[in-house]
Amino acid sequence: MPSIDQFIESFQAAVDFQEAVEVTPETELRSLPEWDSLAALGVIVMFDVEFGKTIVGDDIKGCVTLNDLYKLLG
Repeated sequence: MPSIDQFIESFQAAVDFQEAVEVTPETELRSLPEWDSLAALGVIVMFDVEFGKTIVGDDIKGCVTLNDLYKLLG
C-alpha cells in the first residue's frame, strides 16, 4: 500500500488542479475548488490504474476527507 504522501501526490495528479492546492489527509473533498464529477472520475481511474483497486462513485460519496479516500485502498 502506498504511503499517504504518495496517495496525495497521485490524487493531485488525478484531479489536475489548475492552480496548486495544499492538500492534507484532513482536507475535506468538498472544500477543494475543482472537486466535481470529473475529478471523481479521475480518482476512480487513479484507483484502478495506479493501485489496481476498483471503486465506484458511491464509494467516493461516502468519503468526507482525503484520508477517507485513502482508507478505500485498505
